[in-house]
Amino acid sequence: MNLGDQFPNFSADTTVGKIDFHQWMGDSWAILFSHPADFTPVCTTELSRVAQLVPEFQKRNVKPIALSCDSVDSHKKWIEDIKCYGKCSNEAFPYPIIDDEKRELAVKLNMLDKDEIGKAGLPLTCRAVFIIDATKKLRASLLYPASSGRNFDEILRLIDSLQLTDSNKVATPVDWKHGEKCMVLPTIKDEDVPKFFPQGIENVEVPSGKKYIRKVQL
Repeated sequence: MNLGDQFPNFSADTTVGKIDFHQWMGDSWAILFSHPADFTPVCTTELSRVAQLVPEFQKRNVKPIALSCDSVDSHKKWIEDIKCYGKCSNEAFPYPIIDDEKRELAVKLNMLDKDEIGKAGLPLTCRAVFIIDATKKLRASLLYPASSGRNFDEILRLIDSLQLTDSNKVATPVDWKHGEKCMVLPTIKDEDVPKFFPQGIENVEVPSGKKYIRKVQL
């Protein structure tokens, strides 16, 4: 898949029952993140972190959903460990985990890591992240090896950037965080700046003399 492609729909068994992915999303964004297996240490830390961050995803109208190459029954047992590790409440687990025991989705979405082999002698699912917008388009993807846990604070930062730049004629610079200054798009002509940014902008002087670094506070 390329960025901007329609994310493929699928049906799957999950810890909340059988879902049609696009119907489950509704009008929300989604983040689908995959895991090599249940009852593995790094995966447990990741799923517990996402459970803690669910309120932050909800603020952004994003539904998280995980995938692991084990059964729903296994997932439900694993959830108790995830909740314990993350010191989560004893209430219902706040997002679904997809049953991909047959690795059908892992193959369909090209999420296998040929260099990481599991106990059964099969390639493990890599730590993939797919960010899908409300129109069901793939907006960002990240692939981590099974040996490296993800940084979900960075994933939230990326979602903030995507949603901000969707509604404003800006790009976000290196290490940008929500609330910090953005870059005015190079396609915005100087004479059009007051129309789009009546609050004014900051021109950064550089040796070339070119006025292409323009910052704005939104």
